[in-house]
Amino acid sequence: MEAINGRPKREIKKGETRKHIISILVNNEFGVLARIATLIAGKGYNIESLSVGDTSEANLSRITIEVKGDDIVIDQMIKQLRRLIDTVKVRDLTDVPRVERELMLIKLHAPSHKERDEILRIAQIFRGKVVDISQNSIMIELTGDSEKIKAFLNLVRPFGIKEMATTGKITLKRESVLEEMQD
Repeated sequence: MEAINGRPKREIKKGETRKHIISILVNNEFGVLARIATLIAGKGYNIESLSVGDTSEANLSRITIEVKGDDIVIDQMIKQLRRLIDTVKVRDLTDVPRVERELMLIKLHAPSHKERDEILRIAQIFRGKVVDISQNSIMIELTGDSEKIKAFLNLVRPFGIKEMATTGKITLKRESVLEEMQD
C-alpha cells in the first residue's frame, strides 16, 4: 500500500459500496449543477446530500455531494466530472481529514411548560438555538456533523416533529501540518 502525504492510500475495491463526499469547484455558469446531477444520475446513483454555495472567489461556487456507491464507479464518475467544461477542481474527500457541517431547522410540539423546558434543555446540550416559539411549538436551529444531527433528532423525536428541514453537507479539507510547512 503506497502513501500520499504521509497517509496510506486506500485500496479501491470492486463492489464495495460506501458513502463518498465529493467537493466540486465550478464556474458560476448557467446549467452547471444540472450537468453534474445528470452525470451522476446517468451512472445510476442517487445524490444523498447536495449543497451549493459561494466561495471566496466571485466567479466560483463549491458543490458538495454525498453519494453512496461502488468505489470503482465513483472513481470513474470523478474523472468524468473533471472533464466537464465548467469544472475547475474535483476532490473525493471521503478518506481525507475534513470539517463537515449540516444545518437543521426543526419545529417540535411543545404544548406545556414541562415539554418546552425539556426541549430547551436538550437543545442547550447540543448547542442548538431557539429561533421561534409559540403556544404549542418551538423551533430549534442546530448545526453540526451528521452524527450530532441524528443524536439530537433521536432525543427530540418523542415530543413530536411538526416540520423539519436540513441542508446538504458542506465540508472543507483540514490543512495538515506537513502541507503548511511545505507552503
